[in-house]
Amino acid sequence: MSSVIASTRFSVLDRSRTREGRDAPQALRDTVRLALQVEELGFHRFWVSEHHGVPGVAGSAPTVLAAAVAAATSTIRVGTGGVMLPNHQPLVVAEQFGVLESLFPGRIDMGLGRSVGFTDGVRRALGREKHDAEDFGQQLAELLGWFEGTRPDVHARPSEGLRVPPFVLATGEGAAVAAAAGTPLVIGDLRGRERLLAAIDRYRAGFRPSPWAAEPYVVVAGTVAVAETEEEARRLLVPEAWAMAHARTRGTFPPLAPAERIEAMTMTEKERGLHEPGLRGHIHGTEDQVRDALEKAIQDTGADEVLVTTSTYDRAALLDSFRRLAHIADLTSGNAKAAA
Repeated sequence: MSSVIASTRFSVLDRSRTREGRDAPQALRDTVRLALQVEELGFHRFWVSEHHGVPGVAGSAPTVLAAAVAAATSTIRVGTGGVMLPNHQPLVVAEQFGVLESLFPGRIDMGLGRSVGFTDGVRRALGREKHDAEDFGQQLAELLGWFEGTRPDVHARPSEGLRVPPFVLATGEGAAVAAAAGTPLVIGDLRGRERLLAAIDRYRAGFRPSPWAAEPYVVVAGTVAVAETEEEARRLLVPEAWAMAHARTRGTFPPLAPAERIEAMTMTEKERGLHEPGLRGHIHGTEDQVRDALEKAIQDTGADEVLVTTSTYDRAALLDSFRRLAHIADLTSGNAKAAA
């Protein structure tokens, strides 16, 4: 096995995607079940996401879902990828993670993002506007302050004094916030684009050691699909690529559909022009192909950890992909990396 891959942690982010013929409650149960499965495979973390008003995504309350995942598992770290801080009061977020850490000590991660609702209607329902994300750095400082007990007049219970590792989910701009706050950075994706690499370089150059991290720590997120053949791995990408194309042409994000039905469709020129690019650039293929691609991506980015965000209709094929990835990374041998 590559020494680069051997020294890299591998984790999973699941967005609780709905699938045709299955409802949102089933998608949430599928998320908990997947957490158990990837824990058995040796993955380091399992994170859940926050989306509001998206028809194809059931994960709207990440701290609630993280509690269910942590209760069902026993060793894997559990967290959020992430809680969108502009949607919440920092005190409430601190309290929620304080409860999680109190119930599941030493296993909770606090992944934090800066996005607000995707549509005007969702933002109004949340009582937020696009510009609220501009205050992310200030919100982050306030949140971390609740754990450190910096306010003499108000104390976050049971959070104050607890150490819940914070991670900042970022595009290029958010990398500077993570660097200034001295937190680990989570950034997508694995395609090695110049903008991604430049953001990682800025993060490392501007990093300020903090009580949360003594040195930079980079988690690179992206899609990884592994199968017996390259074509089978490519077909794992089809449902999500079509869902994105559908959303961009029709304004709604649908449940994942079977790859076979999508491939049999007669797409419009516009749909195909959006669908086919969605299949490109992701890491996919046989175990040997994915091993080579991962080694290059990790070398290019200097990633300390890879967060895999793969979604597809066929849950059995998805689990097989994770099983093959665990084999590539030798996660089940006991060589998986020590806890953060």
